[in-house]
Amino acid sequence: MPMNGDFPEVRYADADGVSIAYSVRGNGPIDLVRVPGILGSILASTVDPVVDAHYEHLAGFTRLIQVDRRGLGMSDPLVAGGAPPLEQQVEDILAVMDTVGSRQVALYADVVAGAVALSFAAMHPERVSALVLNSAYARRSRAPDFPFGPPVGDDARSDARVRLRWGDLEHPALLERAAPSRARDPHFRQVLARVQQVSASRAAAAASFAVDVEHDVRAVLGLVQAPTLVLYPGDRDIEGDDLDLLGNAQFLVDHIPNARLARFPGSDIYFGVHTPELGALIEEFLTGTRPTPVSDRVLATVLFTDIVGSTEQLTELGDQAWRTRLDQHDAMVRTQLERFRGREINTTGDGFLATFDGPARAVQCAHAITDGARLLQIGLRAGVHVGECEVRGDDLAGIAVHIGARVCALARAGEVLATTTVRDLVAGSGITFTEHGRHALKGVSGEWTILIANP
Repeated sequence: MPMNGDFPEVRYADADGVSIAYSVRGNGPIDLVRVPGILGSILASTVDPVVDAHYEHLAGFTRLIQVDRRGLGMSDPLVAGGAPPLEQQVEDILAVMDTVGSRQVALYADVVAGAVALSFAAMHPERVSALVLNSAYARRSRAPDFPFGPPVGDDARSDARVRLRWGDLEHPALLERAAPSRARDPHFRQVLARVQQVSASRAAAAASFAVDVEHDVRAVLGLVQAPTLVLYPGDRDIEGDDLDLLGNAQFLVDHIPNARLARFPGSDIYFGVHTPELGALIEEFLTGTRPTPVSDRVLATVLFTDIVGSTEQLTELGDQAWRTRLDQHDAMVRTQLERFRGREINTTGDGFLATFDGPARAVQCAHAITDGARLLQIGLRAGVHVGECEVRGDDLAGIAVHIGARVCALARAGEVLATTTVRDLVAGSGITFTEHGRHALKGVSGEWTILIANP
């Protein structure tokens, strides 16, 4: 199947006269059906590179079968609106399985789609080899005998918010719940908005959400025979978040006969930086073997930049003006990275992490970026360090990255700070340094001499 940005190869299964869109990638020995929710359309999986990489990982050891729910994505719309009942959604998945010649599958579902997967496993145990549930629940709202989830009635307000903000480029629906770690990144806001736009119309999304949150499948949990992996993001601690993912996950484990609980790092459901760990848990559960991460250790120069006082500037300027300024900032930084042959690793919304082959170019680039930020009336600091880094695909990890971030945090607006390693390696370049002082870097042993790299 084509990678991120390319249109996937979509086919259709007939479900009693209704066309259900599906796509297949990979040719592994395990058939894995991605049970669709309102955010899980086939086309949406190509919009966010994080999600696309997750599916590419799954397709490396399975035959991954993606399905668009009836009424959403590229499947036929619902004539009467609303959302298909659970039984109909189960029948539609069966139609796709029969079309692709799959006798037995593992089911992978998250959040509201969990009710569909649980119903399928209870109704057709012979067709299910395993069940993977991520951030799922048996019932959405709180009840006298179910202390998890929001109070009854709160879902009506959530329904209204979904209808109002679905596909909104500035503040899309479910932003803080789906991927809180990326919520402040304006680029991700646009990504999530496009995911929603290609998944469902506003009316269809709101109608599906209103029906989905009414499902209560507690009665079927004891009938699930397949081995079940219940996953949840272990660092989820969001003010005002009433989902109680751990409580719901534990409830599933306590009531499904052959279930076990596992957590993955972070607070994002599957849009976040820890999605590879989520995929590794799924691979280990389905194959019995945990993947060995591809790792390579190299000497690299890391550059961190960070906007100083971004919250205060947001308050002063307002959302629209600050977003415009951030977009100008991002474009300026990327221009300078290209100019000095730096490689962007990631962005947090307020700053960048980049690597360079040599420290002199990193320092020069840092000054060009701080100068450019000053012209945009943005206070920006930077930190440079050279050390051994662990390269994992397109990502970078290791103590050198950690040190670079801590050095950047010590800088004031307009300052470029560096370690003595940088100074020693740029001798003869014409770059001069002034002592900033000795500092204890959080999480790093000993004291470090930090230097101001002069322009």
